[in-house]
Formats: sequence, C-alpha cells, structure tokens
Amino acid sequence: MTAASIEDFVAAEVLSPGDATITARLAHLAGESEPLALLGLAFTVRAVRHGSTCFDPLDDPGEHGLPWPDPTAWRAAVSASRLGRVLTVEHGLFYLDRYRELEVALCEDLTRRAALEAPALDEERLATDLDTLFGDRADQRAAAERAARTGTVVITGGPGTGKTTTVAGVLTLLQRQSDVTHGRSLRIALAAPTGKAAARMREAVAVTARRLSLTESERAWLTSLSASTLHRLLGWRSDNRTRFRHDRVRRLPHDVVVVDETSMASLELVARLLEALRPETRLILVGDADQLASVEAGAVLHDVVEGWSERHVVRLTHSHRFGAGIGRLAAAVRVGDADTALELLTGDDPTIALVDPTDATTSLDRTLGSLAADLVESAERGDAETALTHLARHRLLCAHRDGPYGASTWNDRITAALRDRVGHARWYPGRPVLVTHNDAGLGVFNGDSGVTVLRDGELSVVLEGTPARELAPSRLPQVQTGYAMTIHRSQGSEFAHVTVMLADTESRIMTRELLYTAITRAIDSVTVVGTVEDIRAAIGRRVARSSGIVERLA
Repeated sequence: MTAASIEDFVAAEVLSPGDATITARLAHLAGESEPLALLGLAFTVRAVRHGSTCFDPLDDPGEHGLPWPDPTAWRAAVSASRLGRVLTVEHGLFYLDRYRELEVALCEDLTRRAALEAPALDEERLATDLDTLFGDRADQRAAAERAARTGTVVITGGPGTGKTTTVAGVLTLLQRQSDVTHGRSLRIALAAPTGKAAARMREAVAVTARRLSLTESERAWLTSLSASTLHRLLGWRSDNRTRFRHDRVRRLPHDVVVVDETSMASLELVARLLEALRPETRLILVGDADQLASVEAGAVLHDVVEGWSERHVVRLTHSHRFGAGIGRLAAAVRVGDADTALELLTGDDPTIALVDPTDATTSLDRTLGSLAADLVESAERGDAETALTHLARHRLLCAHRDGPYGASTWNDRITAALRDRVGHARWYPGRPVLVTHNDAGLGVFNGDSGVTVLRDGELSVVLEGTPARELAPSRLPQVQTGYAMTIHRSQGSEFAHVTVMLADTESRIMTRELLYTAITRAIDSVTVVGTVEDIRAAIGRRVARSSGIVERLA
C-alpha cells in the first residue's frame, strides 16, 4: 500500500500547513523531491513542534485513517535522500541535524562529567555537618551526602519533598569544606529556566536559611545569594539567538551551579549550560521529573533521571507540603494507577473530590464569586496583605486557555459578575493579575501574580513575593486577569485549595503529567472537575516526547 502524502496528512490535520511549508523550503534547498523522504522530514518538523527532539517512524499517531509508511522502507528512503545536511537517521530515529547535535553534546558532556574523580572532602567535618544540618531527615541527609560526593547530581522529587532544604544544606556543606581546604568562599550561581522560578528559588533558599542550624554569617551568606534565569547566567547575545557569551571557550567562573525547576528547561538550554561549565564546576540539577516538561523541544530532566546512573540521581519521596490524601492521589496519578486515583477522588476524604462538569458551574460561581468579593473588599480598604492572603486561598486551574473550559472564559465570567460593583474599567480594586511577559528591569516576570488595591485614591498592583512589590498598573508589562490560569502557567506555584478543570476526553492536551502538575499545586485540598472517563483518559495518556537521551546515557 502506498503511503499517504504530506497533503493527505495536512488535510487530516495530523500535519500542520506550517509543517508542510517548512518541509517544502528545506526540500527546495536540498534539491530533494522523493515523497517518502519528504514525509519523514515533515513528521520530524512536527515532532519538534510538539516538544520531541526526534521522530520515531514506529510512532503512528493513529486515528487518521491514512496508510502509514513501512518504517524500514521509510528509514531507507530518508537515509538515501539528499536531505543529509538537514535530516539524519540514527538508532532508527529521524533527527533534524541541529537537535541531534544538541542531544549528542549533552550526553557526551554528562558522560564526561560522570567519569571525573569525586572531589576530595574532609570526611570528619562532612559527617558532623550532615548530622547538624539534617538531623533525622534521613532522605534529605542521604541526598545531600550524595551531592557533596558527586561533581554532577540530579535531585528530583515531588512538591514539598525538601529539594530546596537539601540544596541549601548542600551549599552550606560545600562552603564549609571550601573554608577548610581552600580558605575562601565558593562562587555559586543559582539559576532557573524562567524569571519567576529564579525569584522563587532565591526566596525559598532564604526562607530555608532561617530554619537550618547555621551561624549568623552562614545565614547571611545563604540569604544574600542571588538567582537569575539560565539565559542571563549564560549571557544573551544580540547577534545569535541560539548561542551565548559563555561557551566552551569562555567558561562560567563558578564553583557550583544549581538549576531549579529543571523540568522546564529545554534541550538547547541545558546543552548550552553544560558546554559552558568548567570540568571542576559542581552541577546540581533540581526538579520534579514527573511534572510537565519544557514548552520547547526536550524533556531533559525526565530523560536524564530515566537514563543516568543511580550514582548521579537522587529521588526524594516524602512530601511535607500536603496531606496524605493529596499525596496518595498525586502518587497514583504519577504511576498511572487510575483505579486508585478514582477510588480516592470518589471516597470520603474531605481534602479531595471529583465533581461532574454538569454540577460544577453553580459551585464554581459561588466559590470564585466569594473570592472575588473578598478581594474587592480588602482592596478597597487598601489592605494588600489581606488581599494577597485571599488570592492564595484558591485558584482555578484549566487545561486550556480558551474555549468553554478555558481560563479566559472563567476570568471573563467572574469579571462580568462584578461589574455592578466595580464598574466597567479594565483596572478595578480587587482585580487579580497574572503577568504574562518579563520585564527584568522591574524585576517582574512571566507567571508573577498579584492583586490591584486602592491607595489614597489611586490604584496600585501589589505582587506576591518576599517582600511584596507595589507598582502602578501602567508600569507593568502585559497582564491578564487571574481568577483562573492554565495548568502550564501554574508550575512553581502553590495554593491552599485548587480546582482543576479538565478538558473533555478527546483533548490531547489532557495528559497524566498535566493532571499531576495541577493536583500538586494544592496544599490543603483539591477538587477535580471532570467525569470518571476524563480521569481515566488523562491518566492513560502520557506526554509522548521522543528522544535518544535515555539510550545514549544508558
């Protein structure tokens, strides 16, 4: 049977018109017209657009009713084509050449780092410091010891498992070792993929420093550490959007680099970081490998955790953030146990619940309406502290931004219900806002949230943080109303109560990773709006990102 054409797959909405256009341009440059080879290029372009670093010809997306090429013949056609400078076949996978180079470089750098001799330590001091800093927290103690003994380590675990506490303890351990062996302070870089994540990392380390058994000078040192985005750490280049000032020639000067929320970092960003590190620089990658991956190509943290030696990966499992019910639900979703998840959601635990979509509108109108009224009342009094407390008590998290189940729809609905009280202006007392663009000069980042308050007859936006920041609405970059937000935007946030609005069973966006991420934003309770079928469909659907990292590292 002859394979379907690119045009057929575009008509079936499997490939996008953009996939076809890019393929046609590259084919013209390469002088290639063989249909099967071009189809391979089109699906590889599609794979990168969907977050993969390569395309596996065995991965028939199905449900399109079109003839799927024989994988063996497909690989042969691509290998024999003139697309060699653009498209490569390796280990049976189709790679755009740039992504293959990034993947190979990342894995080679990690392998070289893994082969380096472990740094020398003052063993007596290390044992004493581990006892002092971690006490009976055995899992964090073990993770810290592993990190101290290893030049490159991954610390992974769900929300509230003590990743930040472990990192703060490790930095203290390493600083004390440096004092003993070198008589100087370490040069430390704290970084994250986004400005919001970097700011939260800095705040979390400062908060943790106040809890650990430290001297006043150590506490002041930890609290003074700054954090930046990975882009800023590596150094933007105005002449090249895919390269940075720091690279294999101009290495970063730091002794220790810690990257938080690594699950959100793309293949390109992690590869560029690795190439910019000196061999002796310690690297600590931190994050939840089960959360949503980067919006760009790659699921690096997940793949490294799956493929790398246990000597370099530590998983923290005991959560201190939420109660047992939410913890069990999150664990069931994480491992794909739909039966247990549904048993918990429909059981008698008051902290978790499943609500049918047909019954949810009235309940949500009441819950969000009450929240909105409390925000307005506090904001009109100029009481920003109380308003921010209200803002943190509940958030509606949606799989989609638009549509009947989308965050925009619910934000518009709640805003409309307030109009009789607050008027029809865009800005009003009590309006919750979510920043959607970065402004590094203001220290405001995509994902920051706050509330509009009335101060001496003028409106100000008070943004969450330590300390909270107050800005005029006109100074803010782009914002949107924030009674509801997408699950993607909620990463790194936490709320007392979370309501999760699932999409219908046909939505490909509703995956196990998305549901897990949403559930683990809750501290006290979580309500999932959906049907039993929705839950089973979401838990049964994984984020399918193809890469060769696991195999290369293993």
